[in-house]
Amino acid sequence: MAFATLRRFFGRRIVLAVGVTLGLICVAVAINAIGIRIVGDVETWRDWLEHHRLHFFVWRLALYVLTAWGWWWMHKRIRAREPNPESRTRLRRAEIAAVCTIILLETSMLFQQG
Repeated sequence: MAFATLRRFFGRRIVLAVGVTLGLICVAVAINAIGIRIVGDVETWRDWLEHHRLHFFVWRLALYVLTAWGWWWMHKRIRAREPNPESRTRLRRAEIAAVCTIILLETSMLFQQG
């Protein structure tokens, strides 16, 4: 009953997006908990993550490339469907926000490393 009320109030897409986000957070927490349990303690887990830092960087780059390709595909479809200047402005703002977010995330990762 509560899910149906939320879906009516917020809309199906927002409820789905929140659900997927919460699911991903739960998966990330579970992976960390399993990793800590496998290696024995938090310090060893941190050392393992530090040792495999380059692998995770390559993984993030692959995700960024895949996201950019998806964005390019979506961008073309939106511009064909909505050729007005307002939609172009919204797309440009979203692109700038996404690039700034990625730069901030990678910069914070760089500063965490030392």
